[in-house]
This record gives sequence, C-alpha cells and structure tokens, in this order.
Amino acid sequence: MATEGPATRRVQVAEYPSALEQLLEHVGYLRLLKLKEMFNSKFGSIPKFYVRAPGRVNIIGEHIDYCGYSVLPMAVEQDMLIAVEPVKTHTLQLANTNPLYPDFSTSANNVQIDKTKPLWHNYFLCGFKGIQEHFGLSDLTGMNCLVDGNIPPSSGLSSSSALVCCAGLVTLTVLGMNLSKVELAEICTKSERYIGTEGGGMDQSISFLAEEGTAKLIEFSPLRATDVKLPSGAVFVIAHSCVEMNKAATSHFNIRVMECRLAAKLLAKSKSLPWDKVLRLEEVQARLRVSLEEMLLITEDALHPEPYSPEEVCSCLGISLQELRTQILSPNTQDVLIFKLYQRAKHVYSEAARVLQFKKICEEAPDNMVQLLGELMNQSHVSCRDMYECSCPELDQLVDICRKFGAQGSRLTGAGWGGCTVSIVPADKLPSFLANVHEAYYQRSDRSLAPEKQSLFATKPGGGALVFLEA
Repeated sequence: MATEGPATRRVQVAEYPSALEQLLEHVGYLRLLKLKEMFNSKFGSIPKFYVRAPGRVNIIGEHIDYCGYSVLPMAVEQDMLIAVEPVKTHTLQLANTNPLYPDFSTSANNVQIDKTKPLWHNYFLCGFKGIQEHFGLSDLTGMNCLVDGNIPPSSGLSSSSALVCCAGLVTLTVLGMNLSKVELAEICTKSERYIGTEGGGMDQSISFLAEEGTAKLIEFSPLRATDVKLPSGAVFVIAHSCVEMNKAATSHFNIRVMECRLAAKLLAKSKSLPWDKVLRLEEVQARLRVSLEEMLLITEDALHPEPYSPEEVCSCLGISLQELRTQILSPNTQDVLIFKLYQRAKHVYSEAARVLQFKKICEEAPDNMVQLLGELMNQSHVSCRDMYECSCPELDQLVDICRKFGAQGSRLTGAGWGGCTVSIVPADKLPSFLANVHEAYYQRSDRSLAPEKQSLFATKPGGGALVFLEA
C-alpha cells in the first residue's frame, strides 16, 4: 500500500466490527437498518458489503476545473450509500430505495449507456464501465445492488458524480482489485463522460480525496489535493433554490465547455501558439508563462465582447464549418449559433485567481479573514451571473437574502441554472441566519416550493469514499 499521502493511499476498507462503528457514524443506525431490510426484501439475502461516497459543495472555483484550473470544494455529510451482494450470474440488478427511480437489470458483460436519457441507473453504469474498461475485463460477475442517496438531486451538490464514484468503488471491490484514490477519481471523471457531460474532475476528486475537518484545493495535471483550513469562527451554509437543473439533460453545461475551448483556441492563435493542440484555457497561460492577471489583459486585447458566430470562429481559425462541428464541438453543441468567448474567458481567469486568493487568506488567517473570504465569494457570484451566465433569478434572490441576513459572502455552487447557494456566516449569527432565510425564501416566496425540496443547513468538511464489509 502506498503511504506517500492521502491521495496515493487505497480507499479504506473497514473490517467488521469496526466497520459498523464507522458506518453508523456516517449514515446512522436507522438508515443502515432500513437499507439492510429493504435489500433482504428485494433480493432475499443480506448485503456482503456497503460503499459510501459523499456529495460535495464547491466553496469557490466554479466552471474552471474543465479549463484546467484549481478548485476549492469540501465533502458534505450527504452521500450515496450502496448495499452490495456479488452473485454467480452475469446480471447487474440495480434497485433504489426511492420509488421514483425504477429497478433496472442488464448483463454485466454488455453495458450500454444511453446518452439521450440521463436515467439514474446510467450513472451507476458509468462507474461500472469505467472500472471494467480500465482493467480490460470481459467476463464480469454480476451483483445485486440497492442504492440509497440523501443528496438532493439536481441540486449542484454532485449527486450524480457521487453515484458514479460509488459504483466504481463497488465494482472495484467486487473484482477484488486495488487502485489509489487518485486513480479511482481519474477513472470516474473519465467514465462520467459516457453520460454526455464534458465535465472536469472536481466532483469525483473530492468524493475520493476528502478528509474530515478540511476543505481541499484540488489541482489537475497531475491530480493532487492540498488541505485548506477554513476559518473556525465561521460556518458554511447550503441553501437549495428549489430549482432543479440536470446538466446531462440540457446543453447549457456543454455549451460553456465548448465556449471555453474555442476561447482557448482563439487566444492561442492570437499569440501564434499551436492552437489546434490547445483544448483548455490553462494551457494558453502555461504556454505563454504569464500570470492570471496578464491573461485577463490578453483576453481584453484578443477577444471582443460581442458574441462570435460559428462563421467568425471559423474565419479566425482558418477552418471550415464542417471541421468546427466535427473536430472541435461536442455532439449536442454543433447547432449553437453564438459563442460568448470573451465573457467566458474573463470569468475563468478571474475565478482561477480568486481560488488562489481564497487559499492564501486561509493560510495567512488575518483578523478580517471571514470578511475577505466573503468578498471573494460575492465576486465569484457576480462573475457567474454576469460573465458566465449560469445563475437564475431564484439563485440571485436567495444570494441576496443570505447576504441581507448576515452572510459575509454568498454565491451559487455547482453547475448553476438552479441548485444551491453556499454562504459563509459568522458562527454567532448562525441561528438567526437560518431562521430568517427560511422565512424570507421558503415561507414568503411567491413560488410553490415543495417541502421535500426545501433544504437549508450548515455543513462542515466530511470524509471521502469508504467500503464497509458486513459480518
């Protein structure tokens, strides 16, 4: 077993009876008992092991992981929990404790993932297929799995990636194989793209690399995680806007990825770099060996604020429309008519700088630390709203309410277009903050907010994915 650090260690497998103690600490006795009973009722047997993978909240660094830049998330206590029994057949039997998600079964040796339908079981299949393809296996054993998740779906807290990670770890455990946490994160990042989203690696990385009591600066190429100690005098509060947005079900997310890719290519071309080899905005900075502040100035000079048409992009790069659509754009962005390259690049470079400033403030811990961190979060939301255009009226209203009632900073978190906000709140203001925000947003709203979607809670950094063996 590698011992260089948390990132190179294997995912912990906790033996019984200590497994029970750890599992109960994470998920609670009643939830585990209910899962075990439902598994027995569904499959007529008891699980052989359980796998848990947490969701996450991204404190700062939105929409920049797929551009190559560092992000600063932490795991939350909400998670995906799967009870598993390997079977001698070659059939995958998937069930969910939530009756809204129907049972599914398929051959373990013929996994097909339909990109046009982001159904719940497809996320499990992504993780399964990722491990299968990594080891080049063709004759896989089957398994019975019962999934229980308490991460609000389409909330920006990474319920889908947690399920992919959980499924990858389930498959690895059934096969009796070993991988480091970094290897697992990289495989699950790649395999989630089977569903059609061109995401970065933040969600999968924090699900595996998280540690209790600390946020993480996640860096890419190579993937690594560094502890970030958050201020002791403040609490991070998550609030759900009650607007759901499944990024695999729309083209919003992939359009932003493609806009950043095109911006990177045009910036590279403007500086006589080999633009055809450039995919991410970070690569332009690395090749030019300049600061983020200098990249913002280069963006001002090289790109114009007016939207680009596909024809103008082709003219700038000296390629045909056919080449643009088939060689650069993703399948669900080939018919996009305008690309806001200037705005997207400005957001990415400024947001990447805010992440580094956030980490620096946490390290130096000045007396006005909470205020300074809050200001960075506020700047992040303005950039997400105005330059990246990934907010929505409900998120903007919720952010305003959170700031009004004591948050030093508040911003959307996750992909956006719905989902949650994250706010930094002085610890002594927490009770009144929670009460006032609940009344102002959830009780006085002119929208119909279903009680089961209302979610407002303080959170602290949680641990990463774990395997628990049954007796």
